[in-house]
Amino acid sequence: MTGAGAAGAGRLDAAARAAEQALAPLEAGDALILRHYDLPRPEREALAKNLLGAARKRGARLLIGGDAGLARRLMADGVHYPEYALRPRGKRIFYSRPSGLRPSGWIITAAAHSEQALLRAAEAGADAALLSPVFPTSSHKGAKILGVIIFSRLLQGARLPVYALGGMTRARWSRIRHLGAAGWAAARPSSFGG
Repeated sequence: MTGAGAAGAGRLDAAARAAEQALAPLEAGDALILRHYDLPRPEREALAKNLLGAARKRGARLLIGGDAGLARRLMADGVHYPEYALRPRGKRIFYSRPSGLRPSGWIITAAAHSEQALLRAAEAGADAALLSPVFPTSSHKGAKILGVIIFSRLLQGARLPVYALGGMTRARWSRIRHLGAAGWAAARPSSFGG
């Protein structure tokens, strides 16, 4: 294979390796969010199919980042929306439960980096938000961190379950779990070790 086809296959192989690493620490009931927004649609769909099968074997769930259509076609476990997809107040963008459009058992999550984003996620109908970055993180170097005090304050006012994200490890989770977050998430498999 040469040219664009080889480049695409290389990106897919790299994404597949990263995704397999991400699945390794997952346990039954955990979830993986497929982001990989930069992959061309056919490659992203192929990766999603492979991950969905692997996740189901582990009893884990797969959410598709930003693409409800792909999530529905693959019968994934739900969809995750980036913060920029949240619309201003009062405009519901996610499938609502009573409408019948939302597949049974679907989980809808949204990224949030502020109090306003948490509010928009709740108003939009998300089941949970991933609030970040709680701690410094290598995936967003230089980003303004929330820190434990602000994270705790935002949790208290949240109208939906909130997961801690950003620089999280098992050790950091044990330090902040008493604050009332629903759980924690990490972008890198190495975070699950320590």
